Amino acid sequence: MRVLVVLDHPYTLASADNVEHRRSFSAAVASAAIRGARSAGHEVDVIDLAADGFNPAMTAADLRAWRLQEVVDPLVADYQRRVLAAEHLAFVFPVWWEAMPAATKGFLDRVLTKGIAYEEIPKARGNPFRNLMTQLRGVSVQTVMTTPHQAYRWWFGDPVTKIMFRGTFGKIGVTNLRWHNYANVTAASDAKRAALVRETEQRFASLR
Repeated sequence: MRVLVVLDHPYTLASADNVEHRRSFSAAVASAAIRGARSAGHEVDVIDLAADGFNPAMTAADLRAWRLQEVVDPLVADYQRRVLAAEHLAFVFPVWWEAMPAATKGFLDRVLTKGIAYEEIPKARGNPFRNLMTQLRGVSVQTVMTTPHQAYRWWFGDPVTKIMFRGTFGKIGVTNLRWHNYANVTAASDAKRAALVRETEQRFASLR
């Protein structure tokens, strides 16, 4: 299986090691996902948004291109090619102010564009979108947050999955959507965080 891991954290994948003041649990999760998938023989591609200097803002040129079903940014075109080749798409990012960081939202806006990731069906009854990511078997979202899981789900209403799944991939027509939340990690012990990393590695090793 071709697995594409998309990491959004300012410290980049290089911060996966547990080095104080230079560490990111999001990067540790992404690194574990990569190790697990590779251990099972999957082909793994990695997009590190911060390392690539990805600009999340939709420009006027982008919007004109979107309307014409074209692409003007070579990095976006490269990301689109890699998304279309993926059979599993795994996002990893921290939750800030109850939603994803800007680069992940910009990835949705600028990469999953009309005519590339989906097409609109004129006068459709029901869902007006057709999925063009025909290789994609599923999408997983790995979120890291300080908020307790139940508070995030029931008090805040689970905004990340509403945006990522109901509002984006589900709307496009992608099925097999899974959310894995690493909640309240700052309060967790080193042993607990290490166990979560191992669980991530095992989960990605069992991808089918």
